[in-house]
Amino acid sequence: MSDYFGKEVPKLGFGLMRLPKKGLGTDIEQVKKMVDLFMESGFTYFDTAYVYMGSEAAIRKALVERYPRESYTLATKLNAMMMAPTEKAAKKQFYSSLERTGAGYFDYYLLHAMMEGSYTKYEKYHLWDFVKEQKEKGLVKHMGFSFHAGPQLLEQLLTEHPEVDFVQLQINYADWENPSVAARANYEVARKHGKSIVVMEPVKGGKLANPPVEVKKLFQEYHPGMSPASWAIRFVASLDGIITVLSGMSNVAQMEDNLSYMKNFKPLNGEEQKIIQEAQRILGKSSTIPCTSCHYCTEGCPKKIPIPEIFSAMNKQLGSGQMAEAAADYKKAVSSGGMASECVGCGQCERVCPQRLAVTDYLKQCAAALEKQ
Repeated sequence: MSDYFGKEVPKLGFGLMRLPKKGLGTDIEQVKKMVDLFMESGFTYFDTAYVYMGSEAAIRKALVERYPRESYTLATKLNAMMMAPTEKAAKKQFYSSLERTGAGYFDYYLLHAMMEGSYTKYEKYHLWDFVKEQKEKGLVKHMGFSFHAGPQLLEQLLTEHPEVDFVQLQINYADWENPSVAARANYEVARKHGKSIVVMEPVKGGKLANPPVEVKKLFQEYHPGMSPASWAIRFVASLDGIITVLSGMSNVAQMEDNLSYMKNFKPLNGEEQKIIQEAQRILGKSSTIPCTSCHYCTEGCPKKIPIPEIFSAMNKQLGSGQMAEAAADYKKAVSSGGMASECVGCGQCERVCPQRLAVTDYLKQCAAALEKQ
């Protein structure tokens, strides 16, 4: 555990972005089981956001209405880009989140998805001051922001806003030296400013739960039976200054797996660190599309293209040569319309992509490879 801001926070956090589905909604009963397992194991940190569809309402039913308020910590976020065309609408998100969750206050409140194309709007709408005011009122205990850009902008924001208590960064072993994610560089900037860190995407949107065969073999030879995801989460949890590591769990089985190695967390030892370094070298040769399936890109797509699902299908061909499986997954992904070839190149997906991917170029690649059959 880590002792931050006067309260112990276990190293595993429950990311509520990818909750289990039932029909068109959330499987609340399964979420309750997951919450119960999480809390019974001594973990307390839950992370949601205004723009995570149905998530805030779900955690009210599964957590807030079933546990004493002082027994858990709840984080949510305000997004000035995706859902708020005006300052008034942006600020209203805070009050809507309070109403949706019923939590009374937020332990951690974040300005959401800072990147090159968004951070100026948070200034324009006076949202830094707004969150600071909520903190002074006791409605926010700790303020911070989540970040999807490079170290230069992070340096600028932390210099201009020393009042923030923490920063949420995308860190995983695959992106540690990735220049487009700059995980190591961003981590070092945050620590230089004395900021504690919440880690997001430790398993890279699930990609590191099912890495290439060579990586799996490395892990299995050293720890038979331990999941690839355990290596990814323990890597980031072993870093200094980490408040908690968010895992976007989607079912009870994933929760049980995470609890199996995080309940009695042990940092990576020297031999395990060397194995991670070898895995990083192997992944450096990968030609797969580094999409984390956050679905930010699909919100405003005029052609309703299921971009993450298409990329997932393509990765079966790029990552392991599974051409038939890739074609089948692609057919299923576009069964309701929105083929890769229908992309009009408007670029909205690239403007909101946290990974800063060349989405339209990748869609052309997918169309050429997967629509030829």
